[in-house]
Amino acid sequence: MFEDTYRIAGLDILISSVNRRVHDMCAGYRVSGASPVIEVNTTQADIDLERQRYAAVAEAEGRDASASPDDYIETLAVYRQIAERSPFFNVFLFHGSALAVDGEAYIFTAKSGTGKSTHAGLWRELLGERVVMINDDKPLIRLTDSGAEVCGTPWNGKHRLGSNISVPVKGICLLNRGTVNSIRRITPEEAYPRMIQQTYRPADGEAMGKTLQLLDGVMSSVSLWYLECNMDLEAAEVSFGAMKGSDNET
Repeated sequence: MFEDTYRIAGLDILISSVNRRVHDMCAGYRVSGASPVIEVNTTQADIDLERQRYAAVAEAEGRDASASPDDYIETLAVYRQIAERSPFFNVFLFHGSALAVDGEAYIFTAKSGTGKSTHAGLWRELLGERVVMINDDKPLIRLTDSGAEVCGTPWNGKHRLGSNISVPVKGICLLNRGTVNSIRRITPEEAYPRMIQQTYRPADGEAMGKTLQLLDGVMSSVSLWYLECNMDLEAAEVSFGAMKGSDNET
């Protein structure tokens, strides 16, 4: 058994695991002397159950999951336990690519394979060193009295694009493929069906209720956008121009 404590999205989390891999992955988030508010303890049974879930998703997406080792599957099981408990601390897991520009965060969300990471890459190409990747896959969002923050985590996608930072969220963009680049503001009511699809939904009913409250709070505190785009640099110019220029709009 391997054990250590990490600070992720402002939460001190004790992780006890069967394998070392998750601790190597989380090394940049390690803290000492902290009193954990969440304790995660994974067993072989948790790994086996997570493998069943992983295989089902992989089959639906046409991927082969059989070669994934136990220590990788355990990292997913650990994050699931964190996501199940974090809503009680005003934090929830969201599927999206999050980046920061000039101290403000933007999140792009879409179904897997649509191109959210590619679009984030176009922002990096357009804006260069002004862009800091927060998390390219599964960031945590924290709702505070000051608004929503998106937080880096060690679970940041296959390209490992992310930073151990928390940044106020300026806008969330629902991305769709298109031939013409266009973007428009949308209401929380319009955004909700897609937003809930991209939000981790805990199995525990109380945690799920808290997640819905947090999601409503986030959607009411940031600008929401619908983007149709191709994969040309112009797509980043269009989305950045609209989203960055939306100061104080409602």
